[in-house]
Amino acid sequence: MPKGAIRLAESAVRDLEELRRWYAQQGVPETGERTLKRILDSIGLLAELPEMGRVVPEFGRGSLRELIRPPFRIVYRREQEGVSIVRVWRSERLLEVPGDESRS
Repeated sequence: MPKGAIRLAESAVRDLEELRRWYAQQGVPETGERTLKRILDSIGLLAELPEMGRVVPEFGRGSLRELIRPPFRIVYRREQEGVSIVRVWRSERLLEVPGDESRS
């Protein structure tokens, strides 16, 4: 991944697709498109400012950070060459990393 690159994990892509689908099912697809644009604009800022998000409180790891864009949280991992977007979730959801033994 080149310096400042942004990669979307499959889980984040699914989250964004589900978000679009949910707004369409609610009969307000234009709201969904505006919301997606706002989220993607925020993600774009991470190429230059990867430290702008806070450390995810559930884990306290400096490399796992999040941007809060109510009502969503954009969870990402800082990497040497850029950032990987891990999830885009409703703010009230707690993050769980599969196979994370430190949570036991």
